[in-house]
Amino acid sequence: MFNISIIAVGLGLDAFSLAVAFGMCHHVCTLDMKFRLAFSFGFFQFFMPLAGFFAGMQVAGLVETFDHWLVLAVLGSVGVKMVWDALSKEDNIPPVDFSRGLPLLLASVATSTDALAVGFSLALISDQIILPALIIGIVASLMTLLGVELGNRVGRRFISRPELVGGLAIMVVGVKIFVEGIMR
Repeated sequence: MFNISIIAVGLGLDAFSLAVAFGMCHHVCTLDMKFRLAFSFGFFQFFMPLAGFFAGMQVAGLVETFDHWLVLAVLGSVGVKMVWDALSKEDNIPPVDFSRGLPLLLASVATSTDALAVGFSLALISDQIILPALIIGIVASLMTLLGVELGNRVGRRFISRPELVGGLAIMVVGVKIFVEGIMR
């Protein structure tokens, strides 16, 4: 249980980082926005270990070869768009809301690809997946809520252009995941 909790926090860090960036970029983060992010990130963090557990090692080899490229492309493009918008927009135009639609789906998948690998690993050492996947999903949801709140409260007080910092933070997360993928 302790090991799964540590793994869950580790997996939730990418979701937390994106949630902080999201919170920084929005003057107002409604309960709906927070819930959509927390639910989606938590759901994918729950679902990916299940998929990894049941998919088997054949699929792991296929996904593992390009998952870090996919994450870099998705988070890089989201980050570049946020930086571009921050540098080229007027202050009264709201930032893009990536708490809905395709941007939410892509961010959810991008932040949970490591959970797929954890599912594969769990299949090798255990016959239990439901409880670990549940813990991973709940922790990711809670970390997302915390991240949005933290980013929203701190971001605008201390940073004059939080959209710029948020976009750069998202790109850094993408590069971090990419480098980890290359180092495997």
